Amino acid sequence: MPKLWNETIEAHRHAVREATLDATATLVAEHGLLSVTMSRIAQETGIGRATLYKYFPDVESILAAWHERQVSEHLARLLAVRDQAGGPWQRLQGVLETYALISYERRGGHHGADVAALLHQGEHIAQAHQQLFGLVRDLLAECAESGALRTDVSPDELAGYTLHALGAAGGLPSKAAVRRLVGVTMAGLRPASGPIEEVPVDETVVDQTGHPHHHGHQGRH
Repeated sequence: MPKLWNETIEAHRHAVREATLDATATLVAEHGLLSVTMSRIAQETGIGRATLYKYFPDVESILAAWHERQVSEHLARLLAVRDQAGGPWQRLQGVLETYALISYERRGGHHGADVAALLHQGEHIAQAHQQLFGLVRDLLAECAESGALRTDVSPDELAGYTLHALGAAGGLPSKAAVRRLVGVTMAGLRPASGPIEEVPVDETVVDQTGHPHHHGHQGRH
């Protein structure tokens, strides 16, 4: 088959796929997951149902492909922020704020929770989480080398803690609140100003009744 014909066929396939995924995104955003049917997508795109079935066997495969594209776009957005000019701490802040805002935008929509529940499974999600974790961990390691990061916890642990903390951005009421969350989270990554004192296990404390009592060994009075 001539090369030009092959390229034309491939371009047509790509155009059909992108039009289908764009229509899916519109339907989900405006009407929710239940609105996504082969008939509605065909109507939205102007592509015949018979043609649509040649590319996707069912609605579930369309939703999975749309979500995979969305996740890839989010990762590309984070990588672009990581590669901007600036020191490790500034780039870390940019990546974390972008991640938190993505969480806010994705879950803040009317149908975000439904999408998350249905689609946040599968191999592409596991790979995306792994890439995201590696991205944040490597930035934290750079910050550690520059002396900007606390040293009592490893970058691996801090990456998990940070991503978990910023996942709460999806439930916040505004972008201002999201940025405050990022600020609080990043403050926890800074080196401690002084040594962290451990409270002795059996230190005497005063309870709410005003009476002293001991933690620790029960038989000690």
